[in-house]
Amino acid sequence: MTADVQDAAEAAAQAELEERARVLFAGPIEFLKSAPALKFLPDPDVPEIAFAGRSNVGKSSLLNALTGRKSIARTSVTPGRTQELNFFEVGDPVTLRLVDMPGYGFAKAPPSVTEKWRRLVRDFLRGRVVLKRTLLLVDARHGLKPVDDDMMQMLDEAAVGYRVVLTKADKIRASELAAVVAATEAAARKRTAAFPKVHVTSSELKMGIAELRAAVLADSEI
Repeated sequence: MTADVQDAAEAAAQAELEERARVLFAGPIEFLKSAPALKFLPDPDVPEIAFAGRSNVGKSSLLNALTGRKSIARTSVTPGRTQELNFFEVGDPVTLRLVDMPGYGFAKAPPSVTEKWRRLVRDFLRGRVVLKRTLLLVDARHGLKPVDDDMMQMLDEAAVGYRVVLTKADKIRASELAAVVAATEAAARKRTAAFPKVHVTSSELKMGIAELRAAVLADSEI
């Protein structure tokens, strides 16, 4: 197979995957439940994709963009609003679940609350057998912060494969974005559970949304 033929085949496969993902996410998507503790988790009967990120990284906006809804996940200018694991079911019959995890790194949260969030997320990551992948969201304007490194370490230790997703990529200049992408990919290559390729997205402009949606579907099928 020549390189051109292989490239064409890969492009066709990607287009087919993106279309399947578009159709799936255009269908029924329902909020299932919030889990403040592991005992409240839904039965582990379908694949799950989790979303993690610092408070105010744009997690709710990205979930809304991926699902094509305006308020499937509430957006808020108040960091630290999500304090539980929130589950959303995709498809009818249900094909996968999206899990909105508590934001981290919010300095104004009391230490006791922060530790509670940390234990909940750590125990979920380590013990959830249907968790196929985690998307680690990073604000493109700021790049990786020490709290993101801590989260990457937690994911590495839990042996949970994860993709790094840059959000708000429309908020910085192209040259600055390229530098952030390069630095983030270099950091990801040093991690045992991280994908080396970084996804670049903008919820407002729908940049990278189709590709990320396809990746979510592909990850759920592994």
